[in-house]
Amino acid sequence: MRTRLRQIVMVAADLEAAEERIVDRLGVELCFRDPGVARFGLRNALFPIGDQFLEVVSPTRDGTTAGRQLARRGGDGGYMVIVEVDDLGPFRRRFDERGVRIVYETVTDGIVGLHLHPADVGGAILSVDRADSWGAWPWAGPSWAEHLRTGVVDRVDAVVIEANDPAAMAGRWGDLLAVAVVDDTVQPSDGGTIRFVPATDRGEGVSGFELRAASPDRAGVTTICNCSFDLVAS
Repeated sequence: MRTRLRQIVMVAADLEAAEERIVDRLGVELCFRDPGVARFGLRNALFPIGDQFLEVVSPTRDGTTAGRQLARRGGDGGYMVIVEVDDLGPFRRRFDERGVRIVYETVTDGIVGLHLHPADVGGAILSVDRADSWGAWPWAGPSWAEHLRTGVVDRVDAVVIEANDPAAMAGRWGDLLAVAVVDDTVQPSDGGTIRFVPATDRGEGVSGFELRAASPDRAGVTTICNCSFDLVAS
């Protein structure tokens, strides 16, 4: 089974402010606003980073999962991790065998995503998605490649998730994704990692990301939506 880290998602109370900071600090360009997220009481913005994506969502009404996340962690932060797979069948069976609930199956032309219950997984909403063609990504709109800008960053290398028990949560994620876990780091087969570290005073949740800087002079650390973005030159 092929797996890869394909999309990272943050939640922000002020979407416009988050977008402005993303563009300023990461040098990326908006590629799409998905009208489909309105069913969840959200609006969003998507940005391509190489052939991966950074998304920010923001609640438009009370009672949303994203709004509860803002309240639980005391403000903006990480929200969801989306892993691309090449076959959903084995994962459906795996989740069922382990009693992990699929809370929502989201479908659009060319792609299906399975959102897992965060209480059964821990750390973030994990979505396992399959496109009709490996590497295609209809969630990002029909013309995302036209908005690709790689002068500052060109790849998402890692997600950092804080956990009360990093080893246990890493083991659970690795088991659900059927991939190796090394030093509390989940390693999808086709790229990107998910690293688990001890929780701080904000509690469990996504706390940062590691991106590949396009050049050494672009390397550094910045903060967006209370998440640390570590830009690392290869």
